[in-house]
Amino acid sequence: MKNLYMYLRSIGLSLFLILFVTLPIIYYLGVFSQDEGLRFDTYDYFISEEALPVGNLNPSHFKNESLQKIDLGVIDEDLYVKVDLNDLEGLGKDSLFIVELSNPSFREVDLMRFNKAGDLVSKQTSGTAFSKTNPLKNPNPFFRIQVGDEFNSILVFRIKSKVPIEFDAAISPSNSFFQNYSLRLIIISAYFGIMIALFLYNFILYFSVKDKVYLFYCFYILFIALAQLSLSGYSYFFLMENAYLYEVSIIGFTTLSSIFVIPFIQLFLKTKVYVPKYDQWLYLIPVSYVITLIFRVSGFVELSYSLTDLNGMVLAICFFTIGIIAAKKGYRSAYFFLLAWSFLLFGLVVYILHNQRIIDLGSYANFPLLAGTAIEALLLSFALADKINILKREKEREQLDKLDALKENERLIKEQNLHLEDMVRSRTEELEMTLKNLQNTQTQLVNQEKMASLGQLTAGIAHEINNPINFVSSNISPLKRDLKDILELMEVYREKGKEEFTEDSLSEIEEMEEDIEIDYLLEEVEQLLNGMEDGAKRTVEIVRGLKLFSRVDEQDVKKVDIHDGIDSTLILLNSTMSGRIKLTKNYGSIPQVECLAGKMNQVFMNIISNAIHALIDHPIEGREPELTIATFLQNERVVVKIGDNGPGMPTSVREKIFEPFFTTKPVGKGTGLGLSIVYTIIENHKGTIEVDSEDQKGTTFTIDLPINQN
Repeated sequence: MKNLYMYLRSIGLSLFLILFVTLPIIYYLGVFSQDEGLRFDTYDYFISEEALPVGNLNPSHFKNESLQKIDLGVIDEDLYVKVDLNDLEGLGKDSLFIVELSNPSFREVDLMRFNKAGDLVSKQTSGTAFSKTNPLKNPNPFFRIQVGDEFNSILVFRIKSKVPIEFDAAISPSNSFFQNYSLRLIIISAYFGIMIALFLYNFILYFSVKDKVYLFYCFYILFIALAQLSLSGYSYFFLMENAYLYEVSIIGFTTLSSIFVIPFIQLFLKTKVYVPKYDQWLYLIPVSYVITLIFRVSGFVELSYSLTDLNGMVLAICFFTIGIIAAKKGYRSAYFFLLAWSFLLFGLVVYILHNQRIIDLGSYANFPLLAGTAIEALLLSFALADKINILKREKEREQLDKLDALKENERLIKEQNLHLEDMVRSRTEELEMTLKNLQNTQTQLVNQEKMASLGQLTAGIAHEINNPINFVSSNISPLKRDLKDILELMEVYREKGKEEFTEDSLSEIEEMEEDIEIDYLLEEVEQLLNGMEDGAKRTVEIVRGLKLFSRVDEQDVKKVDIHDGIDSTLILLNSTMSGRIKLTKNYGSIPQVECLAGKMNQVFMNIISNAIHALIDHPIEGREPELTIATFLQNERVVVKIGDNGPGMPTSVREKIFEPFFTTKPVGKGTGLGLSIVYTIIENHKGTIEVDSEDQKGTTFTIDLPINQN
């Protein structure tokens, strides 16, 4: 009964999270899709193997009619579609509009305009076979048209496609079109950035953990993201704008993702343990996808698309069945898996509802699938991270068992000493030596575990931040240059307008410039760009500090700059001391020192953080908190002095600060290992550390290091 309650509670929580995340997304898309313009409701069409006479318009050809959209499957002939601008309300005369078709995979699309007499006067071409006609990199075919009395209200499209023909057409003012185009581009860029970040994160984890589940998962993320980009039309621009490669990629990337998702699911859900009956049958899914891809390459386009839909349905049923069985058997990761796939399924349902015209997402129809795959990838990454936590807890439990065993041995030794009075003194000495070794062992274990975790964490954060901030930093200069060119072009327009525009036009333009406050707007754009550039530089500085501090890849003794280590530590601690503690650095001219860079950074971190806590937790009235760091060369050895003007330490505390597990902090605030670890590190580097402290006057640590480790 308890297991059933936990199971139902997990399902309820999953449904709540689905609604909590996806409903705002649907609302967001609905709000922005309201400004997309007008969609045609009636489409007249016919299919012909011969080219339509382009000299004049003959409405008698268009004998077929379709409502809401065109859905004809795969056809080898040319499709001619007629729409009427008079069917739409609210189109202004002599205004520039954009007509867009909602299918990015058409090879050839011609838009033909006619005059009042029915004669052809204009023809525009777009499609994947004409890459140069799409300078905006917008995946859907689009055309600029002028609505005026000199044109007939009829628009005729000639469409040639090698994939199933399914689309609708919309017309919108040019400013609305570019606004929606920019928004779609931002969303697709954010989606692809998230997926690439997850790919790199799990790829790095694979080399750290050496678990194949991360390798299969990161490539599954990569190919499922590329598959979504193909469905949205953006992968066309990554594939050298080759129409055939793009058409094949729609099924090809899906096939590649299925090849990696099956071994990932087998390892993640432990199908051999929890669902052995289904384990071997799972390999039929990528085999079916490969067969589908072979049909697509061989020219059986419609059959390949039907098989793709069937494979997707079979894959979803199999995965949910396996996940439910594993969850019922108490496997914790199965709940993450079911929750992740629920988001993907929900996005698919929203996409189907849009196709059935139950809801209208406009040109954002693919974005529920993008959101579903992104949320699925994030949740599965959390689940993999949870596996690391489980392994860590098992390791900690093993260490606790070892410590319990050591404590049991200690108890037995004490009991034996009660019965061996003649050996009391010798046994006591042995026990003291054993206790000291135990403390040293514990200190080393904690030190190693702490540095490994801290190093991996900081290095991971540095790598994760480095890619997106490099992207931002590298794009600021081109953005400034582009804005400068646009402003120069706008200035040319203004100068030319003074000569060629009428007085009414010039007056209207001047009023618009005053309404939008063009001078203030240009100044604000420059300020925003400068702010972005300063923020990016600051983030790069923090990333560099993290990399310098972690040094997880430097396990050998090498010459390092002590000043770099101190500065990286100060960068990491800047948030705790900025604006509250005065920092004074007196760096002398010192050579590079042979040492373990990561260990030495840990020394600086422990000492400086202790000084900061002392200054902040125990302020002295009337005295400005100050931290002083000085370096100099003395007797062919490098000396580092770190001092503060805080409360200082009494003699009783100063004599014990380097002992393991001794701390003056409250319970839960410190382990008593920080300065003990510092002492051990300095001792291993053949150096010395001394402390000079007076009550209410401050504390100074003096570190003396040899330049070379012989």
